[in-house]
This record gives sequence, C-alpha cells and structure tokens, in this order.
Amino acid sequence: MKDYEGDLDFIGSARRVLRLIEAVLAHPEGLTPNALAQAADLPRSSLFALLKGLKALGYLEQSERRGRYFAGPRLSSWRARPASIHRELIAAFYQEAVTKTWPETVALVVPVADGLLVLAQVEGSPETRRVFQIGQTYRQIDAAQALFAPSTQPTNLVNGLSLAAATETLDLAAPICPDGAEARAAVVLSALAYRWESPTLYEQLGPELRNLAAHISYRLGALTYAPFAPDSTAELQPLEALTPRQVETFLHQPVSARLACVRPDGRPHVIPLWQEWDGHAFTVIAWQGSRWPDYVFQNPLVSLTVDEPWPPLRRVVARGKARPVSNLGEDERRRLLARLTQRYLGHPLAPSYARQVAQIFRVEVEHLRGWRGLAAPQPAV
Repeated sequence: MKDYEGDLDFIGSARRVLRLIEAVLAHPEGLTPNALAQAADLPRSSLFALLKGLKALGYLEQSERRGRYFAGPRLSSWRARPASIHRELIAAFYQEAVTKTWPETVALVVPVADGLLVLAQVEGSPETRRVFQIGQTYRQIDAAQALFAPSTQPTNLVNGLSLAAATETLDLAAPICPDGAEARAAVVLSALAYRWESPTLYEQLGPELRNLAAHISYRLGALTYAPFAPDSTAELQPLEALTPRQVETFLHQPVSARLACVRPDGRPHVIPLWQEWDGHAFTVIAWQGSRWPDYVFQNPLVSLTVDEPWPPLRRVVARGKARPVSNLGEDERRRLLARLTQRYLGHPLAPSYARQVAQIFRVEVEHLRGWRGLAAPQPAV
C-alpha cells in the first residue's frame, strides 16, 4: 500500500512538472512565476525550488533576475529553439502590441528559408478573426514577403507599409528595423476581407501599425525609423501642427514624458516619467527616493514634454501646475500603477510595487501644443 501511495505521489509530481513545461513551451514570450504557479498548480515555495532545479539542469532560462522564465537549451531541443534575437523581438512585440486593442489580428514574423515564421501574435477583438499558429512557417503572406524581397525599394511602399490582398484577407505589413533602415522582421495586420476596403484599412490602421513597428525597432536599438532609407532625413516632413485628435492619439501611446521643474536654488531639474493623459491633465507618479516632489511642492509650475525620436518626430509640450493627489485609495493607486506598467512594460507589476509610489501628481494643463516634422529646409541659393 505504501509503495502504491508513493507511486501516486510521484505521478502527481510528474504531472505538475509536465504542466509547467507545457506552459513554457506554449509561451515563447516567457512566463512570470505567478503564471507558472497557476499552470503547475504549485505553492510558491515548491515552485521556486522546482524552477531553481530546472534552471540548474538547463531546462529553463531567465532573462534577468526576478524576470520571466523561458525554455532553456535542453528544453528547447524538444522543438526548434528561437535565436536570442527572436526572444528580444518577441519581448518587444508583446510590450508594445498589448497596449492597444486591435480590431484585427497582428502577428510578428521573420523571414526563413521557406517563407515567414510566425513568432507571436495578438488576436483581434472580434469573435470572427484570423488566427496564426505560433511557430509555424507560412509561404503566402505577400504583404510581409514584399518587405524582404531583394528588389524592395522605398518607392514600392507607401509610407513604409506594404498592402496585399489574399483570398479571404487583406494583409498590411510594416518592417521592423533594428538599425532604423533595414527590415529584419515585420508586423502583419491580417484583416478579414469582407470587413474592409483596402483604402479604409490603410487609412485607419496603417499609421498605428507603422507606429508599432517603429516602437519595436526603437526597443531593439534603432535611433530613428526610416525603412529602406539609409539617410534617415529622407522621410522627414516639414514642421506642422498636430490636430487635437492627433495630440490625443499620440498621448495615449506608450511614450514617456519629461517633466521640468525648478530647484530651490533656481536651477532647472528634468526627470523622465510615465504619464497618463485624460484629455485635461496628466497624472504622473514619483517613486520612493525621488527628489523632484520636494521641488514641485515649493514651486508647482512645471513643463511636460512628450516626444518620439523617430519620424514623423511628433512631440507635445505642455505647461501647467502640478498638484498632489491625496484622495486616491489603495485600490485606486494599484489600478493606476497597473495601467501604467501595462502600458509601458507590457505587463502589470506585482501589487507590492504600489507601496513604492511615494506621491501622485496631477498636472493641470494651462497650455498645450503639438507638432511633427522638422523646420522646412531653406531653399537653395
């Protein structure tokens, strides 16, 4: 009887390990310890002992201390293992793509010998939508394949986008360029053809898809984003003001702000911040140990700049007064932090991080303007 009970315990343990392994293999973007604990149905103490053992044996890897867990060399040998650049691509894709609800499925693809390999996807919101198989190679995604063709030139694209019609879908693709110019991967928006006309799809979703590709490129090291153009000034447009709608769209993207305030000695002080815009004011947070809240308490007059370092070089500048927010409950503080971390990191932080928020400020805007492009070039003499 004891041997039988021991066998059952062994089978139960093996089942939990296999569940954990299946979860890791099903999520190439990596999983947090909390997600692994749920998948394996293990208490945290047992989970971390198991994770430590699997790491030591080479079955798991961790991107950074206390970071997500990925398949290690021995586990990856069970199926094709993505290269390290693929892991970076996948992480950047999920950090950026999940900040928006997409009306159609968006996939991350890379060129391989016999087609395009799908590394990740964010499914569209409608009940009926296209779904790719992650890890599968597709031979016919013409919009993306055009980006990697040897003859591809800027004139073959429209604002860095490629559009192609398939039997049941309209596919729109934007190149991911870690060096800012050469396509190494692509994001593909695959829309069901009966829902869209080509011009409408391009006009409504093209700018958002291109912006997604630019943000991923930036996360991978690009200093600017000008697909197929070694001269990054080729796509720069003359300076023009952003419309109110364009300002709203830009401020709701995961672009950090820089807050400028004045120190007691009169010197300027600038700090990068996460921001949340509600149409009238910015909400920003100060972490424990930050000095700038003391400066703002003494002088609430501040400026905020939100800008992007790649074309079309959009930026918004605001002036106003920073007021401390003291009427938020603990749950509201946690929800605010969850929204900000989901937006900027791609996933929420543990609730315990809410205790590290020292102060919340609301910047009541008195003046706000937005632009894109650069000053018009001077005519040749």
